[in-house]
Amino acid sequence: MAVQDASYDRLRAAGCADEVAYVQACLRLFFNPATGAVDHGGIPAPAISAANVADIARLNKVAVFVLKALARGTTGTAPRELLAWLDGYRRRTISMNAACIGDSIAIQRVLQGRQIDFVFLKGPLQQRLLYGDHFIKPSGDVDILVSSSGFCAAREALRSAGYEVAGKSRSVWWVRFLGEQHMVRDDGVRAVTVDLHHRLQQPGSPSPRDIDGFLRRRRELEVAGTAMPLISAPDTLLLSCISVAKAFFNREPCAGYVCDVRAAASRLSEAEQQLVLDHAAGQGLADTLLLGLRAADVLLGGTATLLSDRATRMLARIGNADLFHMVIAPWLSSLRWPQRRTVLWELCGREPVRYLAEAGWAASADLSRRIFERPNVVAPVRSNG
Repeated sequence: MAVQDASYDRLRAAGCADEVAYVQACLRLFFNPATGAVDHGGIPAPAISAANVADIARLNKVAVFVLKALARGTTGTAPRELLAWLDGYRRRTISMNAACIGDSIAIQRVLQGRQIDFVFLKGPLQQRLLYGDHFIKPSGDVDILVSSSGFCAAREALRSAGYEVAGKSRSVWWVRFLGEQHMVRDDGVRAVTVDLHHRLQQPGSPSPRDIDGFLRRRRELEVAGTAMPLISAPDTLLLSCISVAKAFFNREPCAGYVCDVRAAASRLSEAEQQLVLDHAAGQGLADTLLLGLRAADVLLGGTATLLSDRATRMLARIGNADLFHMVIAPWLSSLRWPQRRTVLWELCGREPVRYLAEAGWAASADLSRRIFERPNVVAPVRSNG
């Protein structure tokens, strides 16, 4: 389980039902501006804790969504301290993402110069395509995907540009099972981190069957005169759903990823929705897609589309109210989480052979982590002799 933010205990103790409802109302207004006001169930906005709303928005990475929603709707009742904090968060996001875009351009030139096939994942470039805004969610790292065969070459190319593998990600568990390494370049002014991936899901949830397909289907976005390779629109939706499944497994707040699911899905026609369902099934991610879509409908309201109709069967034993809180407020002690093996069973389409394969992979990963992630244990170096 991931390390919890220190705010979890305070939010758990406070309950924060009103503040959670307020954030949800803002998110629904963001995606449906025709409503024109933040409907938070008649709760007087001054009675809402601005600090708790800020924590909920920050942990879910939706603070800028909330700010934009309040700007579209009725802001006169919003606590002043909340508006001030949201504005400061937006300014920090702009600064962070602008730096991330500059780093991405420099990395693109390095990898292109070595003729390494890659795509950018997530980050401000994806935000531009989903929301028309590079600065909707903070991005401190640059995420890139390469093929497993090109992983070492990409790592060496980044080293030539001054990046070095972060110590914590040198182990077998990181490289083999997580399928990524963190590389850091520190010029004395600030540190830049690249997350170099050759896999797209942690053990315990199904991974795409064809990683190289994400590279073949890429599209390009021009930024400052440079063509930047990004994953395709269907793959963007799949990746967002993968992130939701990962957060669900780790019991982390994920409303920001759920917003990405809705933004990506809302751009699809009925025919394109069927193509995405077929595409997800081909990748072995049909149920991962449906989990993300159901989470979006619960958080943001159903859209009565082909995708939404199919999504209702995913984790059907979990009521909408519980699933909603698992997405936006997983710290609540009242939640009765399903066992992780139950979630994996459903994500595997209830197929016994596939479930056993994924469960075996997860068990192997856990054993590797216990061996190689213990303090003061150094992974053995294999001789070339």
